[in-house]
Amino acid sequence: MAEPAKAIHGTLIHSSTPTQLKVLPDTLVILSPSGTILSLQPNTNRLRVAAVLAEQGFERLPLTTLSPGQFFIPGFVDAHNHAPQWMQRGLGQGMHILDWLDGITFPNEAKFADASHAESVYGKLVRGMLRQGVTTASYYGSLHGEATRVLASACLRGGQRALIGKCNMDRNSPSFYREASAGESIAATQSCIRHIRAIDPEGSLVRPVLTPRFAISCTAQLLRSLGEMARQDPSLAIQTHFNEAAQEIDATLSLFPEFRNEADLYSSFGLLTPRTILAHCTIMTPYEIGKLRDLGCGVAHCPTANMTVGGGFMAAPVKEFLRRDINVGLGTDSGGGYSSSMLNAMRHALVTSYARDALYPGFAARDEGERRAEGSGGEALSLEEAFYMATRGGAKVVGFDGQIGHFAVGMEFDALLVDMRDERNGVNVPLDEDGDSAQRMLEKFVMTGDDRNIALVYVKGKLVYGDGL
Repeated sequence: MAEPAKAIHGTLIHSSTPTQLKVLPDTLVILSPSGTILSLQPNTNRLRVAAVLAEQGFERLPLTTLSPGQFFIPGFVDAHNHAPQWMQRGLGQGMHILDWLDGITFPNEAKFADASHAESVYGKLVRGMLRQGVTTASYYGSLHGEATRVLASACLRGGQRALIGKCNMDRNSPSFYREASAGESIAATQSCIRHIRAIDPEGSLVRPVLTPRFAISCTAQLLRSLGEMARQDPSLAIQTHFNEAAQEIDATLSLFPEFRNEADLYSSFGLLTPRTILAHCTIMTPYEIGKLRDLGCGVAHCPTANMTVGGGFMAAPVKEFLRRDINVGLGTDSGGGYSSSMLNAMRHALVTSYARDALYPGFAARDEGERRAEGSGGEALSLEEAFYMATRGGAKVVGFDGQIGHFAVGMEFDALLVDMRDERNGVNVPLDEDGDSAQRMLEKFVMTGDDRNIALVYVKGKLVYGDGL
């Protein structure tokens, strides 16, 4: 075994499959200095931990021991978040998507032309996200290259794992918030990529992601250039909005009348790949679902935003995505969604799936004679599936699944210490005096807990939030 740095003893819970939880009770975890799990030994009696460590020659190894009512879960992965919208969360609820962008979002994001404003906001963003247990996020920046470089540096400095993308926008937005040309947009993107790779050459924490905001705000030349960048560099991830709302879809297809759907549109520019993260995907046809599956694209499901901003109550066919083995993660879409909490994202994912299950097959297709993809019924998600999407599923979608998302030897320790005891002064359902099972505690946390129950946050084995047990 390599030289260790620390040891942890307690209960760990993670997803083994989208529908199954795995509880690792009384587990002794030994971490390397770089945060890799060197050893994972479940069912190690608490009274034997010191002796076990001594037998392995680690008697002086720093040890963190959990108390009853505490357990570790993998860090949350926010697969879709707009970093510059941190200060506008909750504004414009109920507005149609394009009206919301013009009236609230673009004026706010335009402020990030000032790098000092970006420094102030992005420091708050990273601290706020880590406090809520988001150890990994896929961030859309503003269209400003300098502000996006600030975002990448803030994530690295704060210890948050992230994809960082400069928004590409060269048309159909206000003159004060629009790039002059496709060439200018690509040059700024390339500069951001160089910066991100310079500050983290191995991509261990921060990585670049190509970020055409959506086809409405990008000329064909810009989309084509981004697709060519993705083709030339297979390591680059791609993220964009996809079939978010009826108003957005209609506007998109009016700009690209040669296409009947967004799947063919983005695919034609080389932007649908196994490295692509498609946010929302609320209004989907069977053809489009099949195409995303065949091309290996991932979906960032944003239930909070889809119920509050966009133009109606939109419920993505998430169960059908999972049935088709499409990778699905959860996103907060802050501030399209009013909440940056992944706990809320899990709860809202359940609520919207229950709505689909109750209303099915009452969702009309957007094109006459074409039915919305409905699968074979049974649209309700389980808590296990929601938890999977917030952790292991999200890690797959953002391309970090080789490092994080579950606990195993060789994986990196991105984890949350959840504390459900009364001492945390949370509003969660209290624990049963006779003792709740680990799975019962997890269910109480997901459905009734909040950030007060997140005592410690680790990224790569390093404590990035919290100051002790």
